[in-house]
Amino acid sequence: MKGKVAIHDEQNLTDLGGGVTRRVLAYIESMMTVEVSFESGAVGAVHTHPHTQCSYVLSGKFSYSVEDERVELNPGDSIVVPSGLPHGTVCLEKGVLLDIFTPMRADFLKN
Repeated sequence: MKGKVAIHDEQNLTDLGGGVTRRVLAYIESMMTVEVSFESGAVGAVHTHPHTQCSYVLSGKFSYSVEDERVELNPGDSIVVPSGLPHGTVCLEKGVLLDIFTPMRADFLKN
């Protein structure tokens, strides 16, 4: 196989605290997929990073902010955050985001 395969149950689950867990899935140097699970009320604090990020809502409901704008995202919705913009989320109903980063987040591999 020329691609990289990540079997879900074989990937480490990282407890980020506050009702948030992260599971790094398949990645190569130029791209990474990450599953992030949230309990209702959990917060993904506002932050920035040099990676472009796309978040896709697999389940639940999220209030997502990018800079000074806020949008409510439901299953099937997605958002792209360009490199360097402040962004964060509050989980309104327990759910899961699929985050895609380019390039990959090497800092996520240190856990």
